[in-house]
Amino acid sequence: MSEFDPALTYTSYLAIDELLNLQRPLSDGPEHDEMLFIVIHQTYELWFKQLKHEIFGVKKTLEAGDSYGSLAILGRIRTILKICVSQVDILETMTPLQFNSFRGRLSSSSGFQSAQFREVEALLGRRDSKMAGHLPPEAQKIIAHITAQRSLWDSLLVYIGKRNHAVPAKYLQRDFAVAYEPNEAVQEVLLKVHQEDPETAMICERLVDIDEGLQEWRYRHVKMVERTIGHKSGTGGSSGVGYLSSTLFHPIFPDLWAIRDRF
Repeated sequence: MSEFDPALTYTSYLAIDELLNLQRPLSDGPEHDEMLFIVIHQTYELWFKQLKHEIFGVKKTLEAGDSYGSLAILGRIRTILKICVSQVDILETMTPLQFNSFRGRLSSSSGFQSAQFREVEALLGRRDSKMAGHLPPEAQKIIAHITAQRSLWDSLLVYIGKRNHAVPAKYLQRDFAVAYEPNEAVQEVLLKVHQEDPETAMICERLVDIDEGLQEWRYRHVKMVERTIGHKSGTGGSSGVGYLSSTLFHPIFPDLWAIRDRF
C-alpha cells in the first residue's frame, strides 16, 4: 500500500502546469484558431495513448479467456472512438480561411506523422510497408515490435480456441508480421460461434463495433479535411484527401463482416 502524500494536489498529480504550457502557437499574434488546432490534436494523441493501453489490456484478457473483462475493455475502446469522432465537430467550427491563417506555419508537420495512430493500427492488425516508412527510425522500431506480435484479431482467435471452437492451428500459429487474409475456414468457425455460443458472439460483436467506429472516424476525418483544404496536398507530404479517402471502407476484421448475410 502506497504512503499518503499530504503534499499531493490535483494540480501536481495531473501535472496541470506542465500540461497547460504545452500549447505553443507559431503564428503571429498568434492567430486565434491555432490554439484550437493544437488542443484538439494534442487531445487526439492522448486518446491514442489510451487506446494503445486498452488494446494491450484486452489482448491479455482475451488470451486469458476472460470474457467479462474483455467485454468491459472493448466497450471502453468503442466509446473512446466515439469521442474521437465527436471531436471532429469541434474542428469543423474552424473555416478554411481561419485554418489557412496559420497553416503555412505548420511546415511539414501533419497528422500523417502520428506514430501513435500507426501503433493503434498495428495493434488492430494493419500490416503493410506503407504504414511506418515515413516515420523516424525509433517509431519504426516500435511498430516493427508490435507487428511481430499478435494483433487484437489474433488474440480473439486464441480466445475463441479456448472456448473449444475449432480454429485451424495454422491461424493460431501464423507469422504475425504478415497481414492476416480473410478465409472461409475461420468464417465457418465464427458462424458457429454466433449460432451456438452467445458469450463469445458478444465479444465478436464488440469487435464489429470497434471496426465500425474506426471506419466512422476515418470518414469524418476525410470530410473535415475536404471541407477545410479541399484537394490540396497534405502538409506532411501526403496527397491529403486523396490519401485519406483511400483508407475508407477497408474493415480491420473482414471475416466478421463476411458472415453478415449468413445469419
